[in-house]
Amino acid sequence: MNFSHYRQFDALALAQLIRQGETNPAELLEIAIARLDAVNPNINAVVEPLYAFGRSAARENHAFQPFAGVPFLIKDLGLELAGTHMRVGSKGYSNFISPEDSHAVQRIKKAGLVIFGKTNTPEFGLTPFTEPKLFGPARNPWNTNFTTGGSSGGSAAAVAAGVVPMATASDGGGSIRIPASCCGIFGLKP
Repeated sequence: MNFSHYRQFDALALAQLIRQGETNPAELLEIAIARLDAVNPNINAVVEPLYAFGRSAARENHAFQPFAGVPFLIKDLGLELAGTHMRVGSKGYSNFISPEDSHAVQRIKKAGLVIFGKTNTPEFGLTPFTEPKLFGPARNPWNTNFTTGGSSGGSAAAVAAGVVPMATASDGGGSIRIPASCCGIFGLKP
């Protein structure tokens, strides 16, 4: 599989391809990593790559999980992944290391998604644009002079750029809907 083929499928279809033996989690992850390496210098969507973590997770058996081995990114806001930074876009949290997985991350892993990075977010998710002083602004992949919106701007930019078919977001006042609109993708607020 190559990037142009990968880009044609949503997360459920990629999981189905894995279950059918047409691809595997490690192959998909390497495509996602290569895409992230190609676009992230321009869009600053991912602020903490976790490639070793992802590669380890991709080796697990995902055959019976709904998102069997699909590459995935989590927003660096409220989603704790044991042993990794959770900075919430703030310099004040630069050295915070999550002691355990949050409930949502436990569920993400249980669903078979392969986490390989954390996405950019404004400080504490407080603004409708993703421009934290700690990491610098996330850029819209369609036009890097435009905003990604916020607070899930890093996630939206990564999805719009084709790094992953879906990523986490959170929304108390538009933080899924605004970035989805800015980046031309769908955002689901449960």
